[in-house]
Amino acid sequence: MLKALIFDMDGTLVHSDPVHMKAFIEVLSPEGVTIDDEVYRSTIIGRTNETIFASLLPHRSVDEHVAFADEKEAAFRRLALDLNPLDGLIDLLDWAEAQGIKIALVTNAPRLNAEHMLDVLGITERFPVQITIDQVARGKPDPLPYLTALERLGVRAEEAIAFEDSPSGMKAAKGAGIYSFGVLTGLKAEEMLAVGADATLADFRDSGLWNLLKQKSAA
Repeated sequence: MLKALIFDMDGTLVHSDPVHMKAFIEVLSPEGVTIDDEVYRSTIIGRTNETIFASLLPHRSVDEHVAFADEKEAAFRRLALDLNPLDGLIDLLDWAEAQGIKIALVTNAPRLNAEHMLDVLGITERFPVQITIDQVARGKPDPLPYLTALERLGVRAEEAIAFEDSPSGMKAAKGAGIYSFGVLTGLKAEEMLAVGADATLADFRDSGLWNLLKQKSAA
């Protein structure tokens, strides 16, 4: 029986990738690094800042990577002030609350970003369980963040559904044994299915999602 819904944040709760891309451009352009759609998709989406900056600035030290990451996240929070939840999200959260289904956030973003984003979207109180990169030894694609969320929620993998928009996030959710939807805010359906998505959706109004929710909640 369905007992929990677990959401990634960027690209899942909200289509925030354009703002992240703008922040990366702002920070990395002075370093001579070009960030375009292809670089964002292949090198940035779904990855940890540690991995991103090590890849884009291999000649810089680890301490410098941390400083660049902090600058980028500060730029993101400054730019991300006018965002809206993905279509259907609020209805889904309302339904889950009415059904007594638990909600959690699992993100590779730092806690400051998670707090900022949830506040901007007006849904902070909807996520009593929030797993951010600061709280785990290993981020996605490792399944540890999802395993941590399951533990804090007090549910088994087969009692949850996850929502992810990136290959690394999908690998993490599936690695934890969770039925997972690929959210198509940045990638194509075939790309998400190729990395393990059980199904895909454009937004949370998807009829296939609601049919599954009704089926699992009635089990």
